[in-house]
Amino acid sequence: MGLRRKSPVGIWKYEFSTWRVDCVGIASASNGSMFWVFFSGMECLGLYCFRIKHCPCSVSWISLSAQQSHLGYYVYRDMLGEKGDFITSPEISQIFGEVFSQLGSVLKNCDISIHLVEVSRKLSEIQALTLTEEKIPLERNAGSPVYMKGVTKSGIPISWYRDLHDVPKGHSFYLAHEFFDVLPVHKFQKTPQGWREVFIDIDPQVSDKLRFVLAPCVTPAEVFIQRDEMRDHVEVCPEAGIIVQELSQRIALTGGAALIADYGHDGTKTDTFRGFCGHKLHDVLTAPGTADLTADVDFSYLRRMAEGQVASLGPIKQQMFLKNMGIDVRLKVLLDKSDEPARQQLLQGYDMLMNPKKMGERFNFFALLPHQRLHGRSHPMNACQSKPSVSPVAGFGELAWR
Repeated sequence: MGLRRKSPVGIWKYEFSTWRVDCVGIASASNGSMFWVFFSGMECLGLYCFRIKHCPCSVSWISLSAQQSHLGYYVYRDMLGEKGDFITSPEISQIFGEVFSQLGSVLKNCDISIHLVEVSRKLSEIQALTLTEEKIPLERNAGSPVYMKGVTKSGIPISWYRDLHDVPKGHSFYLAHEFFDVLPVHKFQKTPQGWREVFIDIDPQVSDKLRFVLAPCVTPAEVFIQRDEMRDHVEVCPEAGIIVQELSQRIALTGGAALIADYGHDGTKTDTFRGFCGHKLHDVLTAPGTADLTADVDFSYLRRMAEGQVASLGPIKQQMFLKNMGIDVRLKVLLDKSDEPARQQLLQGYDMLMNPKKMGERFNFFALLPHQRLHGRSHPMNACQSKPSVSPVAGFGELAWR
């Protein structure tokens, strides 16, 4: 795919029968589509206070309001890069995208179409500017499910949608890079009376200040907490479960795979809900609508949501995943061809991606695949048939040269 950038709230989906690499070196696929979902942003503090004046709201609401189209954080802002609120792996170093370029040999003979589900007006325009060929004008139809069409710089048809359900199903590959961490979460605290959901209320001492409070009784979202939960504080994201179930159903029905890359844990962390503004930590209750909100992904929850439909791999730390994908080999090739300033930039980017104290162990990769991809054929074999050999899944097994 030609898109170097990535949104914090994006899912990329590709349908394929064969693969290819577009101009920047990120993998894309043939005969199909890609989708990228965004949530808008937060409303201003005054509107928050007005809405919760008579009734405290779930923590999830502060993120759900990001879907409001008129004041949404993601609708009108370009929040990425040095001038934004955060920077992501593709911006940190070109190596992140280039480790996938080894797929070029199997992607070169395909016919691709790309389908983006994008509700952000600002980001859809940035995507079009980044991806499409200037000489071929964009087709726009605000009233259509496909509200924009174009052709990428490498000649691939590309379309924009507002809703995932408008994207055709098919044998697909999905990439969700820093998507799930910005979906709305419900927060719960264990008390002597049982689990109580964390709500947002107005501070009675300061009329224009928000505060966290505990719900006085059980709330419906408590159903998402595991009965054997041992932690004292948990965050659950029902929307993540819905999306993983949708992806699992599509993969089980038509084949393909999904790769999810995000900050997260395997059911061990507690309070991770936080904000970022200007590349610094930001109080989520201060100046809502001006910062990115995120919570670490609970991969154990995603695994439970996919069980019975598809197999899963991971989570595996980014340091190990990229090493398995050959990042060290790619770094050596680039260093040998670079001058000293470029070499220093490459080494700094590599350190940010791989250092355990930076992104190396904080970022995780998680995959969903058809059961037969890991266990061989889906139907019984007769006595004369040998057990089929299953090739390793890239990134999740040690890199072996042949």
